[in-house]
Amino acid sequence: MDINSYSSYFFVGIAGTGMSAIAQYLNGIGKQVSGSDRLFSTTEKMLSQTQFEAQGISCYFQDGSGISNQTDVVIVSTAIEESNIEYQKALKLNIPIVKRSELLAAISDSIKTIAVGGTSGKSTTTAMIFHILEKCGKSPSLITGAGLSDLQDKGLPGNAWNGKGEWLVIESDESDGSIVNYHPEIALLLNIDRDHKEFEELIDLFSIFKSHTKSTFIVNQDFELTRKLSQDIKNDFGTQNNAGITGSNFEQKGFSINFQIDGKNCVVPLIGRHNMENALAAIAAAKAVGISLNDAINALADFKGIYRRAQLVGSRKDTNQYVIDDFAHNPAEVASAIRACQTIAPKVIAYFQPHGFGPLSFMHKELGEMVAKTLRNEDIFLIGDVYYAGGTVDKNISPVIVSDAINETGKNAKFVGNKQQALKAILEELNNNTVILTMGARDPKLDVFAKEIFEAL
Repeated sequence: MDINSYSSYFFVGIAGTGMSAIAQYLNGIGKQVSGSDRLFSTTEKMLSQTQFEAQGISCYFQDGSGISNQTDVVIVSTAIEESNIEYQKALKLNIPIVKRSELLAAISDSIKTIAVGGTSGKSTTTAMIFHILEKCGKSPSLITGAGLSDLQDKGLPGNAWNGKGEWLVIESDESDGSIVNYHPEIALLLNIDRDHKEFEELIDLFSIFKSHTKSTFIVNQDFELTRKLSQDIKNDFGTQNNAGITGSNFEQKGFSINFQIDGKNCVVPLIGRHNMENALAAIAAAKAVGISLNDAINALADFKGIYRRAQLVGSRKDTNQYVIDDFAHNPAEVASAIRACQTIAPKVIAYFQPHGFGPLSFMHKELGEMVAKTLRNEDIFLIGDVYYAGGTVDKNISPVIVSDAINETGKNAKFVGNKQQALKAILEELNNNTVILTMGARDPKLDVFAKEIFEAL
């Protein structure tokens, strides 16, 4: 696909983070962009809908009204089934239908690209790389899966940006296998955990990702599976002494982490040891672009973070109670998010909403095992109803399977049902000196729920 072959793009499900980022990028380079979403309304508009319209992107309810003979191409994600009314209308009008991943690959082929891969930490690392390049005068472009606070402060969704420089930074997804479509100049492999796919399939995908990288392939030396795919250890990052960018002496104080790189102190205003790994990866990418270690470290000192990644929703100083919202949705991410919060207070109430029946069926055993190993005796894990976004799916599994498995180890867990029942359970468990951590993906109202919890304190 050549992006210059089309002038008018229509996105089915444009409010999704992956779709909206590409739509905004294309709009920024002068394409005519419109889209629909089942969540859109003409009366009570979503924030993203008003933000799109402010950029000149026309928005429609998902009823086919936005697609016409003037539409050059229709873009769909893997979540859009062929029975969708707009998919069918595109077929009827003989309008080409292109998958989101294919379009992103075509965009990345048109500009020098830094692609971030791995099963965890992609959005944060992508944002960090963009932030470093922006602060160091490279004026990069961005297509990613989560909004950067810096860009949201400008009134934007925050997951896309059109710079004037030569670099585009993208988050590349392995869950649908589309990562093999990219041919980046620089690529990063952060980690390999069992998420969506089995290890063997993931290794195959990331091996192809490496073979498609034009110049520098960067891996995490702390993971055995990623280490095996190293191109040159001098490019890599980790906490091992032989990595090109090596971190040591990690420490978390409140809502900030600090560590050493080659004797230089690096402070990042985020929580969690996993964010040291993300920062090391971003610095390794910056090094490959030609940015000095000092400049990269200085840039990260004022990194504001991204939407729903260990995001502080609010705190009560009188009771030392905090509400933190996070996108964690696989076992490794959930465990890392809980560990990051344990440094802040002696008790963590961790609420998790599974993001689909398929993912829950795939990961429930590891989720129970990893959470049980992570919880302290004072902590409790609350698991809610599965988020169902529609479509054909086998619903023959219950979140109770996870809470039961955790309880069998002697740690504390409970199935809490819907959000209102979860809120009641959270308030019943609440003490002073507690972090309430909300976790999950896909559900666009999880951030609202986190705010409701804070307001109820």
